[in-house]
Amino acid sequence: ADGELVQYHYGLKDLVTILFYIFIAIILHAVVQEYALDKINRRLHLSKVKHSKFNESGQLVAFHLSSVIWCLYVVVTEGYLSNPRSLWENYPHVYLPLQVKFFYLCQLAYWLHALPELYFQKVRKEEIPRQLRCIALYLVHIAGAYLLNLTRLGLILLLLQYLAEFFFHMARLVCFADENNEKLFNVWAVVFVVTRLFTLTLYILVIGFGLPRVENQVLNPERGNFFSFLFNNILFRMSVLLLVCLFQASVMWRFIHLQLRRWREYRHEQSSQKRAAAAASTKQQPKLLKRDSGYHENGVVKAENGTSPRTKKLKSP
Repeated sequence: ADGELVQYHYGLKDLVTILFYIFIAIILHAVVQEYALDKINRRLHLSKVKHSKFNESGQLVAFHLSSVIWCLYVVVTEGYLSNPRSLWENYPHVYLPLQVKFFYLCQLAYWLHALPELYFQKVRKEEIPRQLRCIALYLVHIAGAYLLNLTRLGLILLLLQYLAEFFFHMARLVCFADENNEKLFNVWAVVFVVTRLFTLTLYILVIGFGLPRVENQVLNPERGNFFSFLFNNILFRMSVLLLVCLFQASVMWRFIHLQLRRWREYRHEQSSQKRAAAAASTKQQPKLLKRDSGYHENGVVKAENGTSPRTKKLKSP
């Protein structure tokens, strides 16, 4: 009927849908690789190591940009940004709008498709553990938010994470094209710090103040209420917040260490360039011209045999 709102729940049929969109993601991956990244690689003439990293960042830039736009559209149209209380009100959020459910299924399909792509793209063995760890973390967090009915909180966190990742991989692409251009890395550094602060604030707001005020504090897995009753215990709530703060602090420590290393490398490069320029300038200084013959004595030029080089005047007879 007109005006009827249809909502959805997760189930076993989601696996079939995810499998279908895994094949769609593989096709889109091949299209981006063939019609965009390969053509750029031919012009840049990158090495094998840079070639692999360029392909990785190129694929992730396309995915993160589309995901940020899509996720921002979802959270705006559903009113999650205009009403932050909706992130924890009426928890558990068992029934989902179509666009929220479809977004999560596509996200799971993309990160699952990244597993066979490691073989198709012939990723180096040294890079496989890092990429597997990244894929596993995304799958665990997205699937956890989807299955534990924390989809609203998960949308905001994914939006912040994808925004920072987009700037990082975009900066890598620009650096591959021009090694001296690192301005976009500075933009990524600012965005990364801002998103970390928003992420930590959001955790404290939802876990520390939102979920403990939920009316239904009884464990009821059939209705999707898995752990809201735990946040009513102040000890458990503080322990979770402490773990979140420690994790964010470790991320920021690695980020600061990376920035300090980049700053030291930049200073070392600048000093080496100055030394090279000084050495080049000394080589280009003109050499003093030596006189062909004679020497100086008391300011008077003498010939090699001790006589004056001046021509003697002939006396008139």
